[in-house]
Amino acid sequence: MNKLLATLMTTLIAGAVFAQTPAPVAPATPAVVKAEAKAEKSVAAAVTSEAKVDAKADAKVQKAETNAAEKKTKALTKSATTKAKAHAKANKADAEDKTKATAKAEKTDAKADVKADKAVIKADTKVDTTRIKAAADKATASVETTAVKAEAKADVKAAGSK
Repeated sequence: MNKLLATLMTTLIAGAVFAQTPAPVAPATPAVVKAEAKAEKSVAAAVTSEAKVDAKADAKVQKAETNAAEKKTKALTKSATTKAKAHAKANKADAEDKTKATAKAEKTDAKADVKADKAVIKADTKVDTTRIKAAADKATASVETTAVKAEAKADVKAAGSK
């Protein structure tokens, strides 16, 4: 029984030692090393390019939002000024012309509101358009980066098989 136990223990230990030996690794050929370096360089360039595109797109959106806010403020201020002038004119009118002047002031109010609303809508539309274009630019840059990464991986694999 001792011999059997000793044999089993020896087999177990030998098996564990054998299982722990690392698999032989093929030495990297100069072509593989060169391909890996080239791949890393091209991937880094693609990632940098993508970051630049993202930054430019974000800057365009920010600029469009700022311009839109300025245009909205200008339109609303102009509308309020026009309304104030119309009401001041109506208040200065004689008693007999007061009704007619008030009606004209209300008409002016409506036109000023419409004009301001159109300006706000136009500004918002321009911002939305810029956002969509920015998102498209970002997506395109991301796809191009992914393509460069895949191409680099394929080049390294091809160099390893030579």
